[in-house]
Amino acid sequence: MIIKQDSDLKPRRSILVYAYGNPGRQDDGLGNRMVDALTPWLREQGFDHVSVDSNFQLNIEDADNIRDKDVVVFVDASIEDIEDFRLDVVEPSEGRSEFTMHAASPAFILALCIKLYNKHPETYLLQIKGYEWEFEERLSDEATRNLDSALSFLKERIRSDKFKS
Repeated sequence: MIIKQDSDLKPRRSILVYAYGNPGRQDDGLGNRMVDALTPWLREQGFDHVSVDSNFQLNIEDADNIRDKDVVVFVDASIEDIEDFRLDVVEPSEGRSEFTMHAASPAFILALCIKLYNKHPETYLLQIKGYEWEFEERLSDEATRNLDSALSFLKERIRSDKFKS
């Protein structure tokens, strides 16, 4: 029997899952619901290297929140023509709000993090397809199915520590 020494174990990367959206606008709350569903699973798994956060929108202060992370996964609802969800690599961009109603885009937050702290975490945007956007605190049935699929996908990525396709 071979016993692994601590020095043989690969250290886990620090991961932040950061959701944003308005849970009072139906499917716009998909990201927030992702964090709600992911949090107990992370505790059960003992994944203390993964932290979660959520807010109504991204703000410039979030550059500070991501600076000490190895991997950042932003999660947001999407009106784009995608199947159920999509994971994209985020490239830094100085454009404050790229085709989003939020105050700042993930690309802008990443660019700010690089500029202010000289840190460049591996960064992704997980978009979950939404359908309904009225003032109501419930997800549409279709969005709930998409959330379940995206949650399973994200759990597997966290478990394997492989985010790139």
